[in-house]
Order: sequence, then C-alpha cells, then structure tokens
Amino acid sequence: MAYNEGVVERVRALLGGRAGVSEQRSFGGLSFLLNGNMYCGVLNDELVVRVGRDAYDDAVARTHARPMDFTGRPMRGWVYVAPDGFSEDTDFGGWIALGVAFASSLPAK
Repeated sequence: MAYNEGVVERVRALLGGRAGVSEQRSFGGLSFLLNGNMYCGVLNDELVVRVGRDAYDDAVARTHARPMDFTGRPMRGWVYVAPDGFSEDTDFGGWIALGVAFASSLPAK
C-alpha cells in the first residue's frame, strides 16, 4: 500500500517542528507519533486518527469518518477519515488536534 504525499505534507506542516513528533512506516502507510504514541497516519488517500475510546463514538459519527477496520474487525478508538472529511484546513486541523490530544494523554514510550 501507499500513502498520499500531499496529505503527509499537510500533517508535517502542522506539527513537523513540534518536540516529540516522529514518523514511522506502519499499516502500509505512514504514521505520525507524539512521544512514541501514534496520533494519526496516512493510508492511501485517507487519514487514520487515533481518537481513543472516550471520543470514538463522536468521531465515528462525523461525516466522512468510519471505524478503522484494517484487520477486518473495527478497532475501537481509531477512525478512517475520507478526503472529503479533511479537505478544509479547519477540518484537517481538528482531526489532527483530536489525535494529538489523545496521544498527549498517554505516557511517553
């Protein structure tokens, strides 16, 4: 699988200079981590966002979001967001902020 470089560049532009942010290939795409905890990723043209269990129901109910089912079973706490769901900068930033908020709540690895 591949990932959309344009989406990757948008993530980098938002948080590329932040301390503790790193990148790692995973899920066949590219993942972004904060202090070792994944907060989002890019898989094909979609955004993968780690929202956590508490925010999951609200996140998956949003337009253009669906459960992450990479393994064939939904992974509670993770969502896929279709490109139409983050085409606007405010929507994109909101998804990234949601992922960062969850990753920030976890102990550093």
